[in-house]
Amino acid sequence: MRHALIDADILNYRIGFATNEENESVAIRTMAGFLEDLLLIDLPEVSTWELHLTGKNNFRDKIATTKPYKGNRKGNEKPHHYSLLREYLTTSWGATVNEGIEADDMLAIRATELGDDSIIITLDKDLDQVVGWHYNFVKKIKYYVEKDEGLLNFYKQFLTGDSVDNIEGVRGIGPKRADKLLNGLSEKKMWDVVVDALGEERAIENGHLLYMLRSLDDKFAPPV
Repeated sequence: MRHALIDADILNYRIGFATNEENESVAIRTMAGFLEDLLLIDLPEVSTWELHLTGKNNFRDKIATTKPYKGNRKGNEKPHHYSLLREYLTTSWGATVNEGIEADDMLAIRATELGDDSIIITLDKDLDQVVGWHYNFVKKIKYYVEKDEGLLNFYKQFLTGDSVDNIEGVRGIGPKRADKLLNGLSEKKMWDVVVDALGEERAIENGHLLYMLRSLDDKFAPPV
């Protein structure tokens, strides 16, 4: 893989909180140093890169009816240098602000377009539904998600939910039980399991909230 697809949202928060008590120049130097180490030392095979940030008007806000999408984050304090680092990422590193969708969606779209010539750099497990190379920059682990594995990861989230994004799953079902219920099934049979557990309306809602877009005109559709 030669092209890095970087989740700049996560970097903004992680570097931001790590430098909360530092001045602006330290915050910027820390971000620059992290990105340089990532691209030059951790992933020397990478020759080009792009960074993505989430903009305004997330389409999922209108879809979520069971619970407000990311409603558990309201009132949460942002890092002191949040705006400064966001501006630095856009002006100095060319980060793209994606309006209407999330940075995660654009990473999934670009990974679909570029195939194995790209690598997704994030800590967000939502992107483990996307086929291709991935890199966890905390554990410094590079791994490949196959199609069947990505599909299983996606459907497991229907049942486990996503506490980070305030998406409700099924009470009492964690990752291990979800894996036991779904592993080895066709997509249609996995869908039948989640509909049985959630009801069709809730299952469709979760599908739209959890599904990472593969193109700008894409959307979740239940298997037929």
